[in-house]
Amino acid sequence: MAEWKKICCAIDFSGASRFAMEKAADLTKRLQSELTLLHVNEAAVAASDETGVSIPTLLEEAAREIGPKMEAWHRQAEQLVGRPVRTNVVVGSAADEILRFLREGSFDLLVMGTHGRTGLAHFVVGSVAEEVQRHADIPVLVVRGS
Repeated sequence: MAEWKKICCAIDFSGASRFAMEKAADLTKRLQSELTLLHVNEAAVAASDETGVSIPTLLEEAAREIGPKMEAWHRQAEQLVGRPVRTNVVVGSAADEILRFLREGSFDLLVMGTHGRTGLAHFVVGSVAEEVQRHADIPVLVVRGS
C-alpha cells in the first residue's frame, strides 16, 4: 500500500461526505497518518454576487453557521481516529479550492464523497468529485454515500 501520511477529506456536511469522513478516519487510524478535514464555502461568494452584500459580511455570517457544524465533524473525526485532526474552511469554487488546498498542503491522498447524481441532475449540477479526480496530482478515493 502507498505511503499515505497526509490525508485530506473534503466535506460538505452531507451524508455522502460523512461516509467519506468515516472512511478517511479509518484509513488515518490504520496507517497512523494525519487527517485534515476541508470544507469549501461556495455560498458566500454566490450570495455576494446575487445580493451585493460584501464578502467579509457574508463570511462572518457563514462562519457563525458553519463553525458549529465543523466543530461537530471535527470532534467525531478525532473520536474515530483517536488523536488530533486538523480542519480548514476556505471560500470559493469547490473543485478549484480543493485542488489548490491539496497542492499547498502536500497531501498524499484525498478522500471525498459523491452524491451519485445521474442523468439531467448530473449534467446540470456537475460533479465536484469528477472535476477534482480529473485534475488532482494525488490519488483520490471517491466514496459513494449510502
